[in-house]
Amino acid sequence: MPSTTVTGQNVDIRLWTRPESVEPEAMRQLHNISALPWAFKHVAVMPDVHYGKGATVGSVIAMRDAVSPAAVGVDIGCGMTAVRTSLRAEDLPADLSRLRSTVERDVPVGRGQHKATAFTDRDAVDWDAFWRRFEGLTPTVRADAGRALHQMGTLGGGNHFIEICLDTQGQVWVMLHSGSRGIGNVLAQHHIEVARGLAHNQSLPDPDLAVFLAGTPQMAAYRHDLYWAQDYARRNRAVMLRLVCDVLRRQFHKVVFDEPISAHHNYVAEETHFGEEVLVTRKGAIRAGLGDLGIIPGSMGTGSYIVRGLGNPDSFESASHGAGRRMSRTKARKQFTEADLAEQTAGVECRKDAGVVDEIPGAYKDIDEVIGNQTDLVEIVAKLKQVVCVKG
Repeated sequence: MPSTTVTGQNVDIRLWTRPESVEPEAMRQLHNISALPWAFKHVAVMPDVHYGKGATVGSVIAMRDAVSPAAVGVDIGCGMTAVRTSLRAEDLPADLSRLRSTVERDVPVGRGQHKATAFTDRDAVDWDAFWRRFEGLTPTVRADAGRALHQMGTLGGGNHFIEICLDTQGQVWVMLHSGSRGIGNVLAQHHIEVARGLAHNQSLPDPDLAVFLAGTPQMAAYRHDLYWAQDYARRNRAVMLRLVCDVLRRQFHKVVFDEPISAHHNYVAEETHFGEEVLVTRKGAIRAGLGDLGIIPGSMGTGSYIVRGLGNPDSFESASHGAGRRMSRTKARKQFTEADLAEQTAGVECRKDAGVVDEIPGAYKDIDEVIGNQTDLVEIVAKLKQVVCVKG
């Protein structure tokens, strides 16, 4: 669908959804973002938009010489990875519980972590160089070195997941969603507090939108830590993918894997748009440059999509990061029961207990409608449906 423009304060707001479908709290956040003096061109709003901590989920914010750490959020580098396998639906056993339990055994979930590092030489030849950069991070995280090492290759909780999926041709895929774990959270919280204390941020309409400015030591420190955390998140997903693929290799000896697809959806990138170099924050949005492959998941009981970007300049070459929540976790826990969860995840081998009721499909927007609202941003490559879903 074509975007709709809403008049903002410093820049306008362009939405790939009906403005009346955006909850008032999220719209207020978007207007606050549009008021930032550093905002460039317009704020691009994806069809999975909803209220978020720091900044609106599903927003793409381009700024000249400034970046807001709270707009990026505390799960720096959170994103998706997926790979198509040579397996077919008929290769999978009728009872998928063993496959699920083996994945849960090999990939720590929730607050779990590896007893020893899961990273090995076959994952990345530059691991030692990457880890040496830890010493250059803010001293606030020095005590977290052990945890950061042992959480490498772990899932976490909340909306993070590992799935075994089938596409419409019956091909088996592995798909997972996670970010920078505890270390990204600690780094983000530190820089958010630093930004809030800076003089140039004291008159902002929302203290969560406090920014660092180019040319300052605070900006240099944040970007250094930010890029390390984004790299950590990418590596974390790569390690998990390897662990899950190893599970499949042990059960299906002849399985072959295509080249993985990987995409951040909470991150900052230095890009050129409309002829200017800007810092682009995608908060719950993926890059969808011309030809870029991306992943747009639904919920734990609905379909997901592999997409190819169309390079739409008006969205800053972006697309949605998922279906997007239509209600808060608290509201979902009040409205739905374990029985509802079991009904809505019928046919999926997954947790169906009270601990994940807030992740019930009914708490999310319709993924097909979300995809339908961004036909000028992406084209569909494959539609997937999970048969196994691992949650923390």
